[in-house]
Amino acid sequence: MNQSKNNQVLTKLCMTAVMAALVAVGSYLQIQIPSILGTSRFHLGNVMCALSGLLLGPWWGALGSGLGSALYDLLLDPTRFAEFPITFVLKGVYGLVAGAVFFKVFKGKSNYVNEVVASGLAAVSYIVVYLAKSFFYNGLLIKGLTAEAAWLGVLEKIPSSLFNGIVAVIFAPILGAALHKALKAAHLEAKLA
Repeated sequence: MNQSKNNQVLTKLCMTAVMAALVAVGSYLQIQIPSILGTSRFHLGNVMCALSGLLLGPWWGALGSGLGSALYDLLLDPTRFAEFPITFVLKGVYGLVAGAVFFKVFKGKSNYVNEVVASGLAAVSYIVVYLAKSFFYNGLLIKGLTAEAAWLGVLEKIPSSLFNGIVAVIFAPILGAALHKALKAAHLEAKLA
C-alpha cells in the first residue's frame, strides 16, 4: 500500500515537471506587441497551464503551470526576471481553477464539454487577476502612471489576453480529452487522479 502511494506521488511529480517544461516552452513560442505597460504577448503558455490543471488536478496542476511560467520568466525572458514570484502565483491560478472545476465539479469525467468549461473558467479567472496585476503593479506601482494611463495600458492588454484565453479554451480540451484517453489506456489515469 505504501509503495503504491509512493509510486502515485512520484508519477504526479514527474508529470508536474513535464507540464512545467511544456508551459515554459509554450510561453516562449510567442509574438510580442509593444504597449504602455511593457509588452503584450500572443503565446501558447495558457494552453499548457489549462492542460496542467486538467491532467493533474488543482494543486499539482497549479504547481506545474506556476513553475513553468516562473521558469520562463527566470530563464527564457530576462526582462521579466523580477516578476517571477508574481507570475508563479498568477499562472498557478490558471492550473488551480482548471483542475478544481474539472476534478471537483465534473469529478474528472473527461469529455470535451467538461474540459471546455473548466478551461473557460480558468481563463476568465486568470484574465481578471492578470489585468488587475497589470493595473496596480505594472501601471501604478512600477511605471508610476496615473490611474487613467494605467487603465489605458490595461485596455491594450485585453485583446491579447482574450486571444490567449480563447486559444486555451479551444486547444487545452482537445489535448486534455486525447491525453485522458491515452492515460486511461496506459493505466496511468488512476495515478494522476
